[in-house]
Amino acid sequence: MGEWYQPMSQLRTIPDTIQKTQCIALNTSGETAMRQGPEQGFGQDYERCFDELNHAIEQLGGKADPAQISMTAELIIQTMSGPWRYFHTPEHIFEVGESGDAIEVLSALFHDLVYVQVDQVVSVNTSRYVAPFVKEIGGQLVILERWQLPNDPLFEMVSQIFGFTPGQTLLPTAGQNEFLSAVIAAKSLEHALPPAIIAQIVACIEATIPFRPPSESGQSVGDRLFGRLSQVNHNFELGWTEADIHAIVKRAIRLANRDIENFAYEASAEFLDNTWNLMPETNHDLTSANAYTVSGYRLSLQKMEGFMNFLKPELVFQRYQDEPAPELYQSLICRTQKNLEVARLYLGSKLLSIAVIEALSQRIGQDIPLATMMGELPGRGLPVAQLENFLPNIDVSIPPANAVEQEVLELLEKGRTKSSSYDVKNSPVATFIIKSIGFSEARRLLLQAKEFFKRSVSAEEFLALCDRDVVDTIIRAVLQVFEYRKNAMAGRMNAEVKV
Repeated sequence: MGEWYQPMSQLRTIPDTIQKTQCIALNTSGETAMRQGPEQGFGQDYERCFDELNHAIEQLGGKADPAQISMTAELIIQTMSGPWRYFHTPEHIFEVGESGDAIEVLSALFHDLVYVQVDQVVSVNTSRYVAPFVKEIGGQLVILERWQLPNDPLFEMVSQIFGFTPGQTLLPTAGQNEFLSAVIAAKSLEHALPPAIIAQIVACIEATIPFRPPSESGQSVGDRLFGRLSQVNHNFELGWTEADIHAIVKRAIRLANRDIENFAYEASAEFLDNTWNLMPETNHDLTSANAYTVSGYRLSLQKMEGFMNFLKPELVFQRYQDEPAPELYQSLICRTQKNLEVARLYLGSKLLSIAVIEALSQRIGQDIPLATMMGELPGRGLPVAQLENFLPNIDVSIPPANAVEQEVLELLEKGRTKSSSYDVKNSPVATFIIKSIGFSEARRLLLQAKEFFKRSVSAEEFLALCDRDVVDTIIRAVLQVFEYRKNAMAGRMNAEVKV
């Protein structure tokens, strides 16, 4: 999915969360021994990863060292189970490789290993593989100059497949994560597989760099990869024919399309479920349920809404020669277009509703927790006052104009397929606003809301532009949340007095 870069010390290393998971240790005889930890899922994911690594290497005619593969499986699962991983998890890499051949399986296991925007750092375990080749300058990773690089033909091959050169600054939105993941894959597998096989794995990982348009000359992602692979084949004497290279590129495109297949889900609600899993990966405040601020939640929605409006279906799925087949490719594009239309309107509606809440919250202070205004999320078995309980259930005043509007209204009212840890699946405030004023007026107000976010319009000026009855109703509901809390506090105080 989309990537947003925030400057950070990317090579600041941290230990992986070994204390939270099962981990693998080598005993004195070199055999692997399991140390039991509290998270049973880690052990299952590790065993599956270990088995897939071994089986794929065996299918490719390689010979894996059990201790090395054990360490690699541990590295992959620990990293993919990091505290900020909600979408890019072990389940995701298994799904991406599930229906592929051995090269696709291995590529899928490694392709998201480095994800700096999500993990915030390159962990100490992964940094062992990449530190000999990159340095950090001003919060950005840079490939070492040629005279600084070790004599490593495998790294040189990976660099040429990506089209990267010594001294180049790596960008998170332009292949940094995929490049470093491919380096780790190559170095982890070099003991078991020949360069010609590793190059095919690296090509698959390169193809997963998302959302790239054709070049100025009209070359597709696959065309450009074919050109680089042809040069690599010559430079490293890999022995491929032209037909071999075409097949390698088609496999890479197949894997890349499977990596983002959720964009073409039949049900838009399922696509939105994945979107809600992506948001806390790059907006870590959302993981603190009932503590994140109104503006923090709004910023998360704003980023995602902006990304969905930028994206075009043709940037999501790639095609090279007959991969995928024309009918399938057209189906992917059509379903993606529909999901993007639903997501844009859904996110825009939620963004308008949070704009009203944010403008009201500024009457009592800055950086107000969203739970203060709307009540805490349900859970923990405790009674809570929620804003939605104090909003009237009204009929639709302006019917949806088309099927997309009808679907979005149902998604807002009934909810996405799944709840998340940081948000409820339905959208009561957005539902009330849309039912009251309709989508057309909501679109107009969203433009004003974005001016409010930029501070071009004050909170009170924005509220004055909104329907007065709608705003007054939301104010009364917020006041009832406050009243509930006041009464609850008074009840506790009375009990303490009696004691």
